[in-house]
Amino acid sequence: MITAEMVKQLRERTGSGMMDCKKALTETNGDMDKAIEFLREKGLATAAKKAGRIAAEGLVDSYIHGDGRIGVLVEVNIETDFAAKNADFKAFVKDVAMQIAAAKPEYVRKEEVPAEVVEKEKEILKAQALNEGKPEKIIEKMVEGRIEKFYKEICLLEQPFIKDPDKTVGQLMTEKIATIGENINIRRFVRFERGEGLAKKEENFAEEVMKQING
Repeated sequence: MITAEMVKQLRERTGSGMMDCKKALTETNGDMDKAIEFLREKGLATAAKKAGRIAAEGLVDSYIHGDGRIGVLVEVNIETDFAAKNADFKAFVKDVAMQIAAAKPEYVRKEEVPAEVVEKEKEILKAQALNEGKPEKIIEKMVEGRIEKFYKEICLLEQPFIKDPDKTVGQLMTEKIATIGENINIRRFVRFERGEGLAKKEENFAEEVMKQING
């Protein structure tokens, strides 16, 4: 028998809707772990549909690198205040802040990159390809490929996730949408780096952040 307490526990662990939790428990004969997996699989299939829904709740969180050299503020939105309190969502927001500190993105997504920035980069990449002696007929394809690499460097959602480089931050967000059951949107961020713009010794901040994570 599926009790209200079981549904409540599953909802607290996943952030999914009450009816979805009840259905998951019914389908899995009350097995909590299987119910969580059921919700995850169901969520992955419907995450794209949720992406269009308004997400106006959420969190503004911060990450300060151990010695105070880097500081990040990020706003991540979700649909309901209830889901904003979900531990999985909070952990995701913290991971996003750490990602920004380590990988130094300039934009959240591709669509935010100004057209003039993309065109300028294409001109530079084309000049590089010509200088490398590449045939004119393949240069355009080469430039398009290198532009994708450029996006991976400057766009948060395109970057490999620092804790699991086999997936991008965008893929991680899709997984969280599936698991929690609500649309999630990384809205904006600001990253401060002490002495930014001043002459200073080059540091590998990504490595430093990972060392701090791994303790």
